[in-house]
Amino acid sequence: MLTTIERPRRSQRRWLVRTSALALTTALSLLVVPGMASASPPAQPPAASHHRCAGPISHGFCAPKTVVLDGQRMLNTRNELRAGDPRLRAQLDTLLTQADAALTAGPWSVTSKDLVPPSGDKRDYVSEAPYWWPTQPQTADNPYGCPYVQRDGQRYPGADAIQDHNDRGVAFDAIYKLALAWYYTGEPQYAQRATLDLRTWFLDSKTGMNPNLDFTQFIPCTVDGRGIGIIDFSEALPDVIDAVAVLDSGAPGWTDKDHAGMTSWFSQFLEWLQTSQNGREEKAAENNHGSFFDEQEAALALYIGQPELAKNIVLPAATSRLDVQIAGDGSQPLELSRTRSWHYSMFNLMALTRLADVGNHVGVNLWEYTTPNGGSLAKAVDFVIPAATGALDWPYPETLFQQFRMLDVIHAAADAGDRSAIAALPLIPLPPKNGDIWQLRPAADFLS
Repeated sequence: MLTTIERPRRSQRRWLVRTSALALTTALSLLVVPGMASASPPAQPPAASHHRCAGPISHGFCAPKTVVLDGQRMLNTRNELRAGDPRLRAQLDTLLTQADAALTAGPWSVTSKDLVPPSGDKRDYVSEAPYWWPTQPQTADNPYGCPYVQRDGQRYPGADAIQDHNDRGVAFDAIYKLALAWYYTGEPQYAQRATLDLRTWFLDSKTGMNPNLDFTQFIPCTVDGRGIGIIDFSEALPDVIDAVAVLDSGAPGWTDKDHAGMTSWFSQFLEWLQTSQNGREEKAAENNHGSFFDEQEAALALYIGQPELAKNIVLPAATSRLDVQIAGDGSQPLELSRTRSWHYSMFNLMALTRLADVGNHVGVNLWEYTTPNGGSLAKAVDFVIPAATGALDWPYPETLFQQFRMLDVIHAAADAGDRSAIAALPLIPLPPKNGDIWQLRPAADFLS
């Protein structure tokens, strides 16, 4: 819940200075003196040939052609910020705190790791299975401690020794926050840093990642890579796609070459998802892995200009995902069976609500669908509301129960008109680290 702050903090004062200057310049621009050009608002993107907009330009900005986020809603929010809407100030302050930290972090590259993949090319992404553990001491003859056994929900610390997984998470989040910060402030340094991060991770001939996930979540001495590891990307790459779409709308320093390069990378990666053995295995998954696969596949298709393909991915998900995953009471049996049932219930709802967001762009409304047993996406969100608000205890296995984890999916249901979700929002604790920036980023994210 937003509260009124009578004395702005330093970072909030910075936002007020930005807003005041913008408002003053706008007022001056209305005073046209004969023989003198009217003043232009500061921190606006320069004229660019690569504006890719979902509608008309307003004050130098347009609705970006995003694939998960609603670009028109973003433009409306930006105009409300420009007008000085006090409800959005705290959220912008939170976003800029994160974006400012990202200005001096990175850039990141898959070539930074010490491990050389089986392909011999460090540009291939590598990650180790997080829930598989060694059973023997690690020795010169058995450096991994093989054989490995699975421990569901218990993360093996050694899996983090390969930097790609962690670097991917930090890099993708930074790119997303930087692009959003540029869009809502117009300050070029955010776009320029996001551009550097994108070029380093994806586009540079020496540091850029190859568009495949052949070696994700490998199990030492067992398998070089698994389809289940695609979730390393599917939970976060759609954020990067939206960030690129935001930069496409006219960000300073972002070029037609950058746009073409990212479009090519996304196209090649989509082809890999659809043709590789790993991709076929992950698409067949019935739980959250399958949900995220669909969201990522549809988001990629929509960005590269294949809306019919995106529609043909989202539309069947009503039966292939919701029918299979959501019981008549709204529970998610495949996720409740896990040792971290709260986490994975949230995780799957995050994927499904974001898939519904992609559907909104192609004329498919997953929120309206009811399964043969009476389940629905809204009912699945309603199922977790009592525990999220603290009205009832969560009766299923969970090693780290945190109420705030469900905030974004409940936001999504509230936006879709679910009255129970609307009533629940003020009762859910805010994320202690990232705060609530839903109005600036209205799509479910992994809250921490």
